[in-house]
Amino acid sequence: MSVLAESAVGHDELAVLKLLALEGGLEGDVKISCSRLAERLDASNQTASRRLQRLESADLLERDTVSDGQWVAITETGEQTLHAEYEDYRRIFETDSRIALEGTVTSGMGEGRHYISLSGYKRQFEERLGYEPFPGTLNVDLREDSVRRRSAMASLEPVPIDGWESDDRTYGPAVCYPATIQTTDGDTYDNAYTIAPERTHHDDDQLEVIAPDKLREELGLEDGDHVTVSVGDRE
Repeated sequence: MSVLAESAVGHDELAVLKLLALEGGLEGDVKISCSRLAERLDASNQTASRRLQRLESADLLERDTVSDGQWVAITETGEQTLHAEYEDYRRIFETDSRIALEGTVTSGMGEGRHYISLSGYKRQFEERLGYEPFPGTLNVDLREDSVRRRSAMASLEPVPIDGWESDDRTYGPAVCYPATIQTTDGDTYDNAYTIAPERTHHDDDQLEVIAPDKLREELGLEDGDHVTVSVGDRE
């Protein structure tokens, strides 16, 4: 599901968000009046006001009303929404629609190893990814700009991994995306997937990657090494 759908706003509101970004709303507060906004949208003042209210209710912008207008600023969630829309257009007009996420290798908590080793997941990995992953994940601590860019993955088509039940508990679903890893030395690994379990202790700044091989050994990686993970359809 896209960020736009999750935020319960429509394309009319997205057009307002884009307009505010063009006015400088990503850099800080910008001042705008409903009458000016209505003129830009070719709509009534009431319509312009409603669209701002919906954006504010969806936490896509913050605003402060004053006597001669209002100060507005696009929130982090709003910026993520625009990133997702941007990636959709990239997929339409550009040959390479992959999303490049940069970060550093870090040690995980063993959660990935636990998930991947479970029979209910392993069977699906073999069927849907074409291999049984190495029992462990490569954990990448994303840079701040890549954390924002990660939201654009919502525009990609995932490989779903279904939840399942054992005799004593239920295991949640996950989604995978094709990924290519590149090191600073130029070495690449193509046959990887990012994985995002529904239940995880990682925040958005943590990316987990699986592969049939132990990626640290294949690419000679250690904690602190910089990598770029390109997510999306492989060439």
